[in-house]
Amino acid sequence: MKASALSAAITAELQETLASIDDAQVDLLAQKICTAKRVFLTGAGRSLLMIRACAMRLMQLGLTVYVPGEVVTPSIQKGDLLIVASGSGETATVALMAKKAKAIGAELALITIVPDSTIGRLADTVIPVDAASTKIAENKKESIQLGGSLFEISVLLLLEAVIMLVVEKKKIADPNKLLMENHANLE
Repeated sequence: MKASALSAAITAELQETLASIDDAQVDLLAQKICTAKRVFLTGAGRSLLMIRACAMRLMQLGLTVYVPGEVVTPSIQKGDLLIVASGSGETATVALMAKKAKAIGAELALITIVPDSTIGRLADTVIPVDAASTKIAENKKESIQLGGSLFEISVLLLLEAVIMLVVEKKKIADPNKLLMENHANLE
């Protein structure tokens, strides 16, 4: 099969998956980002890579953002928001962070395939993503993409939409100008 046909098939899967996302929950997440004192974002593996892209963009828009595990990440506190991307909602290290954040009084948001999961039951906001993953035995959804790629790429695109909603809610007049002012310059 040609790359263009594969790309079209992947795009079709993503479009179908993202069309089923609950807009009200996505809007709620954007609102929570806008009102949080600080935003922490985490995941594991490829989900972490996707969520780091969101963290970078939110920082470029002037928000105070951290990714746990980085040496400059402070302690989470009440008034902060922890956003987790976890297909299973069961990733042990991420679940420990979620439990700790909730115990401290921080808000918790989860993007997941499995809303009724350890992290899902703790979360204040859950955004279910109807995606395939080979890591979730009970998941019967199929994908032409490998592993959890449908979920992971859906997370990236979903969070891009969240970023655009944050720009709208914060009434950032020239987001590209702000982005470039905060863009890395030690590269």
